[in-house]
Amino acid sequence: MRYGRSILALVGLSVALTACDSDDTAGPGGEVPIDEPLRVIEASGDLAVALADFQALAGDPANSGGAGPQPGGRREIRWDGVPADRTNTDDFPIDFFNNAGLLTTTDGIGLRVSDNDFGDLNQGYADEFESFSKIRTFMSIGSPRMTVTFQVPGSTTPALVSGFGIIFSDIDRAGAASITLYAADGKNLGRYLAPVRSDAAGHSFVGVVYDRPLVARVEVSSGEAALGATTDDLSDGGTHDLVITDDFLYGEPQPE
Repeated sequence: MRYGRSILALVGLSVALTACDSDDTAGPGGEVPIDEPLRVIEASGDLAVALADFQALAGDPANSGGAGPQPGGRREIRWDGVPADRTNTDDFPIDFFNNAGLLTTTDGIGLRVSDNDFGDLNQGYADEFESFSKIRTFMSIGSPRMTVTFQVPGSTTPALVSGFGIIFSDIDRAGAASITLYAADGKNLGRYLAPVRSDAAGHSFVGVVYDRPLVARVEVSSGEAALGATTDDLSDGGTHDLVITDDFLYGEPQPE
């Protein structure tokens, strides 16, 4: 969406000891989130405060791509280290960030890192989307859904994280982007909506952090439809709100 003026950032931090409001957190099947202390951080516009809050809760330092598990800290995926031969193609490896303990899959046809805000797929996207950190962004192709699972960094051993947060670009419609967290036994830990954009840059953030590693899987819903040459964004004459992602942040993966 194009904005002619900026609006003050919307930033929220909430602490829940039991289930959150069902309109915000209802997951598939309507399961009640697990009874564990959690912090939900959400923001749109200027994300600096929200990101600092999430980073502090997830733990310091920001661990580099070395094997793990590290005793504490967090991991951050910013896509900007992806080489040119893995950029602007639909076959980005699902385990490219194995050394950071991240595995990303989709029910679509593939994953894509872009250095042009996906303008090579649809020229209009270059005016709709904007990267947050440097120039590379990330999205599934053929579906707006992605599944994130965690492994002990540098291995294939399943792992848990204490929290997960994500930056979205260009949420125009409430409910168009969300994360749903799951425990190792498949229990739904709740669905959390990212807020609608509030300024010209168009960035939004949502993150959830627990006091201990509980999260085995995250279902990311990024927009109402898949990107495509003939699919325009809601604010560009289309009928669906299209959304892409940038940075992923999560606690250091620990063995289940």
